[in-house]
Amino acid sequence: MQIAGRIAIVTGGAQGIGAALVRALKDAGAARVISADLREHETDGADECVVCDVSRQDAIEAMIDHVETTHGPVDLMCSNAGILTGKDSTFDNIAFAETEVWDQAWAVNVMAHVHAARHLIPKMKSRGGGYFLHTASAAGLLNQVGSAVYGVTKHAAVGFAEALAFGHRDDGIGVSVLCPQGVDTEMVRDAENNPAVLDGILPPAQVAQECIEAIESNRFLVLPHKEVAAYMKVKAENYDRWIAGMAKLQRAMKPES
Repeated sequence: MQIAGRIAIVTGGAQGIGAALVRALKDAGAARVISADLREHETDGADECVVCDVSRQDAIEAMIDHVETTHGPVDLMCSNAGILTGKDSTFDNIAFAETEVWDQAWAVNVMAHVHAARHLIPKMKSRGGGYFLHTASAAGLLNQVGSAVYGVTKHAAVGFAEALAFGHRDDGIGVSVLCPQGVDTEMVRDAENNPAVLDGILPPAQVAQECIEAIESNRFLVLPHKEVAAYMKVKAENYDRWIAGMAKLQRAMKPES
């Protein structure tokens, strides 16, 4: 999809990848870019900044309706907001996180994408098409040592993006899914001993630019860290060897007793 002249929404737009996406979309010629975030904010390049709790279906739908009424039809929905919770520092029990923690991560990392798509798909179909950019994580393709909550919900996010891509390809609806490792964001800075940074930390602007290129070429998988493709190949070719490697990585992260 050509971005020039389009109307776009970016959730999680107050900082990090979201704020970089807002700026990159404007630089690419988007007619209107609306930044949505949980808190009051101002994002450079945004035509409007709105407050939206993406964990709530009613809030997402109301935000989309507001944008369409105020600015016009939404052509591009960037479901970028995400949370890293359930961090495990002891590895005594991978499933240790309380149900409420799982529920919150599921609501933000998965269902926010579902709710936005459910509300927009009929509108996009009636207009002849549209586009979704879903921010997931390399953890959605590989997994996350140190947070089963994050790894599992990001796997689900990738799975939903896949279903959306093939389920509505014939309706003219495109999908890209962003799966980075370490990006210089508050989430990564707050995640102590995060293995996602082992292949380097990229600036959000670089990641956002790769998203722009993927959207304009209708490319599904966005991998700013090129090493991830090789890791995916190893995982597919020998699952047992891959699991052994992940166990070794976890062993290296465990605190000394």
